[in-house]
Amino acid sequence: KNNIKAMEKELVACSLRGQEKAALRRGQVFQIPGGKDLETKVIMVLGKAGMGKSILIQKICQDWSNGEFSQFEFVFWFDCKQISWPEKRYSLKDLLLGFFVRPQEGSKEIFEYILQNPAKVLLVFDGVEELHDHESSPRCSGSQPEKGLCSMKELLSGLIQKKILNGCTLLLTARPKDKVHQYVSKVDKSIEIAGFSPQQRELYITKYFEGLPCCGKALEFIKESKYLFSHCYTPVMCRFVCFLCETVLDMGDKSLPPTLTTLFLKFVQQKTMHMQADVSDTQNQESLAVLARVAWYFGEQHQSAMRSDHLPSKEVKEFALKYGFFLPFAFPRHPDSGEEEFGSTFSDFVIQNFLVALHLMLAEEIKDQSLTKYLTFPSKKKKASNWLDLVPRFLAGLLFLQDDPYICSFSNKGVKQSTKKQKAFLKYIRRLQINKLCPERLLELLHCIYETQNNSLLQHVALRLKPELSFLGVLLAPPDVHVLHSVLKSSRKDFALDLQSSSIDTQGLKDLVGLRNVASFRASLSDTVRLWKSLEQTKDYKLLRASTEKFVLDPFKAKTMRDVSDLSALVEMQEKVINCVQDASGCSSYEIPAIRNLRKLEFALGPVCGLQGFLKLVEILAAFPSLQHLDLDALSENGLGDEGAKSLSEVFPALTSLETLNLSQNKITDVGAEKLATALPSLSSLKTLSLYNNSICDFGAENLAKVLPAMASLRVLDIQYNKITGVGAQQLTDSLRKCPHIKNLVIWNPTIPYGVLEHLQQLDSRISL
Repeated sequence: KNNIKAMEKELVACSLRGQEKAALRRGQVFQIPGGKDLETKVIMVLGKAGMGKSILIQKICQDWSNGEFSQFEFVFWFDCKQISWPEKRYSLKDLLLGFFVRPQEGSKEIFEYILQNPAKVLLVFDGVEELHDHESSPRCSGSQPEKGLCSMKELLSGLIQKKILNGCTLLLTARPKDKVHQYVSKVDKSIEIAGFSPQQRELYITKYFEGLPCCGKALEFIKESKYLFSHCYTPVMCRFVCFLCETVLDMGDKSLPPTLTTLFLKFVQQKTMHMQADVSDTQNQESLAVLARVAWYFGEQHQSAMRSDHLPSKEVKEFALKYGFFLPFAFPRHPDSGEEEFGSTFSDFVIQNFLVALHLMLAEEIKDQSLTKYLTFPSKKKKASNWLDLVPRFLAGLLFLQDDPYICSFSNKGVKQSTKKQKAFLKYIRRLQINKLCPERLLELLHCIYETQNNSLLQHVALRLKPELSFLGVLLAPPDVHVLHSVLKSSRKDFALDLQSSSIDTQGLKDLVGLRNVASFRASLSDTVRLWKSLEQTKDYKLLRASTEKFVLDPFKAKTMRDVSDLSALVEMQEKVINCVQDASGCSSYEIPAIRNLRKLEFALGPVCGLQGFLKLVEILAAFPSLQHLDLDALSENGLGDEGAKSLSEVFPALTSLETLNLSQNKITDVGAEKLATALPSLSSLKTLSLYNNSICDFGAENLAKVLPAMASLRVLDIQYNKITGVGAQQLTDSLRKCPHIKNLVIWNPTIPYGVLEHLQQLDSRISL
């Protein structure tokens, strides 16, 4: 179980790191370096709901139909919510050539060709989180899985595990937090869709309004609503905001609704009111209330699709289809069965979430206490489902809209219900131990509070935030940054923020760092340098100086080549920052505090990139005047060798503050030890030197023994687990007599007889075995 969790976490982390490195073109999706040609290739596309995974799939299929991706002769695309029915049993042949594509003749020959040429087949499964388990179903036949009848989930598992059609290419899409861990160990490539950048948001909005009467002012109109504009990073949200903006501008309103709840309330209102003369608003509201119950029922089962006979009435189905809440689809039909079956699916996950929240507010049977299960903010991070992600936010917003005329029009009893439920919500929030919430749950709470637009609640939360807020490794999307900025701005406390590995965009980082009560922050070096370059280009020297003074680097651990490159970029940026600050303030001298105050630096690239990365690191070590602790082991066996030792020794004179140097497990021989020994006396502050588990012999020990008396600040030397014999040990012991300042010499080596070691320890008690 723990291994599965680790694999899932690694998948997401890798995709996030990849997102920082470079954008991926569609043509590169199927490129897998080092992949085996004859084996099944599994590619996973991850992205939050509404990010455009399905659109990407459609575009890939369109490109293929236009002659691209010519390695595939067959492309089969399946929408998982339309085929994930527990009672449905499939064979591979039925799935490929029976349900959706039916050749007029030669089905048998075509299927045989597919089985013999799997490398020419691309199978696309869109939304694998929609596949459901069904415990009572009989299992797929293991002997002939191509011919046996299986559930859709079993069939997909067989494809991934290479038991079925081995050699084909599988392209899967899923939401990041959903249950994809069962597939993760088999994935050859993972891609995460990150959403729109600010520039792409502006482009989408401009294109949407192209040719419309309001095209000249729509973009600025939306950007004035910073919260809704932040949500436009999600393509589906961007479409909703644009639709409503068009309506609002046509009506002559001065601004957009302030929250997601009011946005979708207005959206639903515009969809259902005054659309048809023979249908009253009351009838529509009754249908909407029933539809909200349907959304809740299927949402509880993690479903968005349903058969027509599962709906309570024909009128509700027609209402939902007419106003765009549902989309129709045809179920796959078995070749031997009779008439075709039809179903419906919610047109959008956001619509389903909003309707679920509406039902929870209006339903009399949902009492105060049972309501809080939809608002749970556990202190520990739990594996969450994406199905009802937005329900707590919509519910919180709706509970504070009981005076809205449209909400009131549902029924007076509904309004009384919402008043009671609002009190239950307030009571629940006030009992929360906000300072113990994990970052993900804290962000969810902040979104809920923002949707209420209640200043008293905002102050309540702001007062109880910890002064040190860590979002390390937590993806901070633009709306997350907006609500975080909102609550921090309203607080009188000072905060220290950790935003490392959060993929925060430049504007978001600028907004948070610019707050007067954000006293310090940590962020990924690449994000920080990008921010400083942006501030330099816009000549915002005041914020540039403030952000450099707030930035914290110490301690720093380099784990990848990217980390070393980013640290180099930070050092290179210092000169530009100095010039900008000096020009703006007239200071004759200025240093970036984070660089000046770096005291601990760990290097852990491992043996593959260790030497290459270290040689780059050595070039900038002199830029850190306060460096006290340099750990070149970090349990990573970097393999710096003699070349690394030589390069390091050349910068020793500049490391005047260095107190601890760890060179353990780096394959240093006598050659490297000689280079180190020559330069070690220049480390005037060095107290601890570790050369543990290298390949140093007697010649290296002799060179070290010669310089020990000159190293007046040294207190501890660890040279155990090398290849020193009794001869080298004796030389070190003799030198130790001239070094009263040294307190401990750790000298045990497997090549020194134990009796010799005992004798040396008797001569000097500072020797440790």
